[in-house]
Amino acid sequence: MNLPPDKARLLRQYDNEKKWELICDQERFQVKNPPHTYIQKLKGYLDPAVTRKKFRRRVQESTQVLRELEISLRTNHIGWVREFLNEENKGLDVLVEYLSFAQYAVTFDFESVESTVESTVDKSKPWSRSIEDLHRGNNLPSPVGNSVSRSGRHSALRYNTLPSRRTLKNSRLVSKKDDVHVCIMCLRAIMNYQYGFNMVMSHPHAVNEIALSLNNKNPRTKALVLELLAAVCLVRGGHEIILSAFDNFKEVCGEKQRFEKLMEHFRNEDNNIDFMVASMQFINIVVHSVEDMNFRVHLQYEFTKLGLDEYLDKLKHTESDKLQVQIQAYLDNVFDVGALLEDAETKNAALERLSEKLQDTENEAMSKIVELEKQLMQRNKELDVVREIYKDANTQVHTLRKMVKEKEEAIQRQSTLEKKIHELEKQGTIKIQKKGDGDIAILPVVASGTLPMGSDLAGGNYVGPVPGAASSGPSVPPPPPLPPSSDTPEAAVKIKKPIKTKFRMPVFNWVALKPNQINGTVFNEIDDERILEDLNVDEFEEIFKTKAQGPAIDLSSSKQKITQKGSSKVTLLEANRAKNLAITLRKAGKSADEICKAIHVFDLKTLPVDFVECLMRFLPTENEVKVLRLYERERKPLENLSDEDRFMMQFSKIERLMQKMTIMAFIGNFTESIQMLTPIILALGNYMNSSKRGAVYGFKLQSLDLLLDTKSTDRKQTLLHYISNVVKEKYQQVTLFYNELHYVEKAAAVSLENVLLDVKELQRGMDLTKREYTMHDHNTLLKEFILHNEGKLKKLQDDAKIAQDAFDDVVNKQKRKMS
Repeated sequence: MNLPPDKARLLRQYDNEKKWELICDQERFQVKNPPHTYIQKLKGYLDPAVTRKKFRRRVQESTQVLRELEISLRTNHIGWVREFLNEENKGLDVLVEYLSFAQYAVTFDFESVESTVESTVDKSKPWSRSIEDLHRGNNLPSPVGNSVSRSGRHSALRYNTLPSRRTLKNSRLVSKKDDVHVCIMCLRAIMNYQYGFNMVMSHPHAVNEIALSLNNKNPRTKALVLELLAAVCLVRGGHEIILSAFDNFKEVCGEKQRFEKLMEHFRNEDNNIDFMVASMQFINIVVHSVEDMNFRVHLQYEFTKLGLDEYLDKLKHTESDKLQVQIQAYLDNVFDVGALLEDAETKNAALERLSEKLQDTENEAMSKIVELEKQLMQRNKELDVVREIYKDANTQVHTLRKMVKEKEEAIQRQSTLEKKIHELEKQGTIKIQKKGDGDIAILPVVASGTLPMGSDLAGGNYVGPVPGAASSGPSVPPPPPLPPSSDTPEAAVKIKKPIKTKFRMPVFNWVALKPNQINGTVFNEIDDERILEDLNVDEFEEIFKTKAQGPAIDLSSSKQKITQKGSSKVTLLEANRAKNLAITLRKAGKSADEICKAIHVFDLKTLPVDFVECLMRFLPTENEVKVLRLYERERKPLENLSDEDRFMMQFSKIERLMQKMTIMAFIGNFTESIQMLTPIILALGNYMNSSKRGAVYGFKLQSLDLLLDTKSTDRKQTLLHYISNVVKEKYQQVTLFYNELHYVEKAAAVSLENVLLDVKELQRGMDLTKREYTMHDHNTLLKEFILHNEGKLKKLQDDAKIAQDAFDDVVNKQKRKMS
């Protein structure tokens, strides 16, 4: 019975009686005629020599013959079908040719409606020739390569007979019957077998004739045609054949666009749901079975131009579930090119934003890394500074311990000497005599002969004068005071080194202050050692040295001669500028490393403010920086440079050098209200007493009376006169210090406008300091300066405001009086 596997399994489940009934039915319906019988009858219908009457008589049974052929093809065994299709019978060719003949009149009448036959057909010319000329003149592009050649080949085969009036009339007679529909059913029965399906696919114009059957008026026929075409389209290579068939349909039927007739039937047959479902299913398969997206969009656009999208929008509320499924399947798979383009643009814009954000993140990360590296370098530098400070502190502690030990030994020796003096006094060997000015003189007691001096008295440990030298200089001062106790905070005070003079100097008997007594006094921030650098100490010693001393040996002159003979060095700076810089650096007495470190941490204890102001005149110019950097890039040895050039090389590498120097000058000058007289007196007094009594850190004001008692070697001037001359020569700004007592006169000479400008300048300096502190918040010096002086500056600004208001009030009152 040639049943498919699923039907065969169902048949096996029936009982024997049911199976016998089916066999009997099969016998009744099965046609016993061999294949060539049907083929001969079909060829007889196609014979053009048959008269009109004979054709009418024969064609009356054509439909029944085709029905019997369809039943035989569908129900007989596969051998019968193969015999029908073999090379001897060529049943497929005959069936396709009869299908072409049966629907020839429909196609011809369609073209007659479009354009008159008289204008397009030459009766003396074969119809096949006209079709070939049509294909040669057709240059329309097709997405399938061989579609034109296939359709042209079919056209020549389809119209291989003369289109006589008799043939046309016979075709019209057949078209009125159901032969086209039954022919399509026969082809479906053949295509149910894999063997028959392959023959239909390879036939040169079978699929074209099936596609042309869409011109049939029967909706069932058109639905069946679309089902067969959809089946062909789903097979490999079938999609190309289907598009070729519709290209042929377009040319034969005179369509302006491919699938135009199909869409026309789809819109007009709205009352036949089966046909609409078959049409929608075919469109789905044709458009969406293509893998190439561009070709798929092309096919989709063909149907869009034919109005499919608008018509589907009207059908979205259809009651047919099958049609709704097919419509939804098409809409789900459709490519919205505009949406895709917009989505692509959106994604590209998002990608660009993401790329920019990534770039910004990378730049931010790199900036942060660079900043962290700078901070690490800064912390390393600060660590080096802390290590240096720690090293210096250890050195100071060792020095202090050594001095304490020496002082204890000196006190011990002093106590021993005092005991010996008292013993000698008890023995009557010496006599202690107090003078009127408070000094003590030790006189020998003369007996029967000269009393020899003891070895202890002749030693250098005892500082009292011999009797013969009592009138040649000032008397011996009392012993120095005892060192402070261990609980005194002396470590915070800078240890002053003893000063070695060329000559013996008279002693200045002031009332000294201990290191722990200077806190809160004017001596707390005085640097008397810096004053000595400005004074001519050689002249001072010559004037105030004690009598009976030979000339001093000048060691510095020999050193200068030696240094002048030193090896010549390469200098990159201008000669005068290098010379002036050398003089300034010698005044500081600090190495380049010490100076640069002090500038970096704003250390005004290491660098006095006047040295900072002098050094600001040597800030490296742009040209000097270029020359120094060029020398460094050329990897030339730095040892060949002069000291000034090496200093400038290191000096120019300090970050924000101008700002740091300005801030140091501002901090140093902020509280510069202390007179220079006190440090001058302290410096000169320490210079006279240091070698004998050691340096002191301050003195009581009652010691100022002794300035008149200390006289020069020639007794012509006192220490007060010398200090007065030094002030006039070196510190002229201090000369008129007494004028500060006359506040009213001083205030009258001040310009209020200049004062306000000075206050603003102070505020700008404070702002600059705060900005520097925000960049380096670890700098304790800046932090302490801001904490201690920000309030003072605020009070100064308030006082300036009060002064401005008072001045305006006085001016206004004076104006009112005058008016």
